[in-house]
Amino acid sequence: MRILMINKFLYPNGGSETYIFKLGDYLKSQGHEVQYFGMEHEGRCVGNAVNAYTTDMDFHGGSKLSKLTYPIKTIYSSEARKKLRLVLDDFKPQVLHINNFNYQLTPSIILEIQKWRKEGNDCRIVFTAHDYQLVCPNHMCNNPNTGENCEKCLGGHFFNCLKGKCIHSSTAKSAIGTVEAVFWKLNGAYKYIDKIICCSDFMKSKMDSNPIFASKTVAMHNFVDEAEKKDTKKKNYALYFGRFSKEKGIDTLINVCKSLPDVQFVFAGTGPLEDEIKNISNIKNVGFKQGQALETLIREAKFSIYPSEWYENCPFSVMESQMYGTPVIGSKIGGIPELIKDGKTGELFESGNAQALKSKIQKLWSDDDLTDHYTQNCKNIKFDNIEEYTQKLLKIYQGS
Repeated sequence: MRILMINKFLYPNGGSETYIFKLGDYLKSQGHEVQYFGMEHEGRCVGNAVNAYTTDMDFHGGSKLSKLTYPIKTIYSSEARKKLRLVLDDFKPQVLHINNFNYQLTPSIILEIQKWRKEGNDCRIVFTAHDYQLVCPNHMCNNPNTGENCEKCLGGHFFNCLKGKCIHSSTAKSAIGTVEAVFWKLNGAYKYIDKIICCSDFMKSKMDSNPIFASKTVAMHNFVDEAEKKDTKKKNYALYFGRFSKEKGIDTLINVCKSLPDVQFVFAGTGPLEDEIKNISNIKNVGFKQGQALETLIREAKFSIYPSEWYENCPFSVMESQMYGTPVIGSKIGGIPELIKDGKTGELFESGNAQALKSKIQKLWSDDDLTDHYTQNCKNIKFDNIEEYTQKLLKIYQGS
């Protein structure tokens, strides 16, 4: 099968890139042909046979002249259509697997694919929703000005984005985001997508707020690399690993840490609230960790904490922790409850409720038998590996 992966970034930048790279490599190992289309960049590590990519759009740098055209280019890109057409005519993909595309590529690429289909080329358009971009202009369903989760734009009421200045707290950026969302709502390009993969049932419920999407969505949790099942001697610390930012619930967690001086916490990560962690005696910040160092840190933790306060989709951190045999205290929000077996592989608490989080931490910290029981249960937990995920994905590719 010939599969064209479409993503605005073709270099390591986040979760969607990890997804397309690992998926593409596995598909190729199974005999499928895979090429990539997206934006040119000095760090690009995948591509297509005709070397056709859109021009790099640097929102944080670049010339002032080039930036003047960005408001138009982020809504509709004739360049993306032309460059994509070169790849379509050369590669003749049977599946167009679209990932993150708004702003740098724009939904105009869907129009070009549909035009190509009308010319007699048979292919499927599959979209993996890594965030809420098709139903919320700021992609998060969260107002950055208030920190509150927001569903005002669901159902296509996109002018609420402008009213709330929901994109970087900027009136200008929010206006562009609103115009982009309204334009493509009226244009109707999204109706040409054949299937939408949502990485949680929660995300599916939000996507289904758009009647066009409701008949196209399917929930499939992300794949995760299988971890070796082994007994690891636990150490006396509770672990948080991830980004130090408000929507991740760090403010709430820090306050709870201060109220539990006898509990040792280890934080691993970086982010805008890093300074808030300094000079707290029972928090040890070990900085950003990855690879074997992070795995060891997770395996040796008594339990991990995932206190997020926004609509998380399918956080790898929650899955990884349990895969490595470490129970999770997680907030009951977004897709998190779908990943934790409450009372078996961890416990859930009301998101943003400091007292509830404190009680859960005290409970697990003071009861070794309970945490040992949860640890044993984690060794039996099962998430899809890439082989199992791909088997499901191929059925979607084939339209079954």
